[in-house]
Amino acid sequence: MSDEKSSGQRGKLPRSLYERELYRLQTELVKLQEWVRAEGARLVVVFEGRDAAGKGSTIKRVTEHLNPRVARIVALPRPTERERGQWYFQRYTEHLPAAGEVVLLDRSWYNRAGVERVMGFCTMEEYQRFLRQCPIFERMLVEDGILLRKYWFSVSDSVQEERFRRRLQDPTRRWKLSPMDLESITRWESYSRAKDEMFVHTDISEAPWHVVESDDKRRARLNMIAHLLSTVPYEAVAPQVIELPQRPPATGYQRPPRDLQTYVPDHASELRK
Repeated sequence: MSDEKSSGQRGKLPRSLYERELYRLQTELVKLQEWVRAEGARLVVVFEGRDAAGKGSTIKRVTEHLNPRVARIVALPRPTERERGQWYFQRYTEHLPAAGEVVLLDRSWYNRAGVERVMGFCTMEEYQRFLRQCPIFERMLVEDGILLRKYWFSVSDSVQEERFRRRLQDPTRRWKLSPMDLESITRWESYSRAKDEMFVHTDISEAPWHVVESDDKRRARLNMIAHLLSTVPYEAVAPQVIELPQRPPATGYQRPPRDLQTYVPDHASELRK
């Protein structure tokens, strides 16, 4: 069962082909970053989708070679008591980019249309107000010149469950499996209906949704990055000419004796092949 047709039947993309194309696309992302900075553009990329659909790993590949002072990842925790008393979109507006910045939202204001709606964390009145206000809010962002891109990562139920099981077995990824993730298994159809209704109200011409099939994470990453690059009219910016200066002659400095400083133990030397 899947909320969209699965792409997994095409087979996993070979690693060598994936890595070669990923590096090429990441090189283009650096050019995009420099264009954003030079032009004073503002780019917001929304990452939404099923739990374990590969949003986080895609964001890592997008930002791997970017300047963190230009490209920021925003992954907000649950709202505080004060934030719950604000206008719903208020906590997100302070994280929007200034001129020359890129913001990647690892989940976004669409929490209200997804987890909050399905889990009952908001009232029906709050949910319906969100569906009315969200298109208005996004049109305001676009009208003000923000480049807004929205991606929905779709994964089949079988692949999602397989990824959950791998998280259970991997001590470095077990933290990714939350009680909310487990709820997504038992509420699969509820999330599907919520996603469908969300698209009806928020898939607008000014800021359309783009669905990323993510049963194969390698394909998903390449497809998402390639699409993002195709939607932004960036150009290569001539890099600043930099020359390394000549090191001045030594003036007699001597390093203090090593036994006066505390060094990290050489753990690497104890490793055996």
